[in-house]
Amino acid sequence: MNQQKRPKGKNQLRNIAILSGIGIEMGVIIYLAAKGGIWLDHYYEMEKGIFTAAATLLGVAIAIYVVLLQLKRIQY
Repeated sequence: MNQQKRPKGKNQLRNIAILSGIGIEMGVIIYLAAKGGIWLDHYYEMEKGIFTAAATLLGVAIAIYVVLLQLKRIQY
């Protein structure tokens, strides 16, 4: 039952750093996935943008997964 107590300010600063990076991480992941899909559409000469749509959805799913992993790291 002995719990080590951390200073409250240190935890808050760490949590703020984690939360501030989440939006940037999501944006970069989705952007890179969309650019990869655009490249695949041009490479295979697809007019409908199927690869772009699929890659963007995959990027959103990966971004949500990364956010959930980051939220687990936050200590209250």
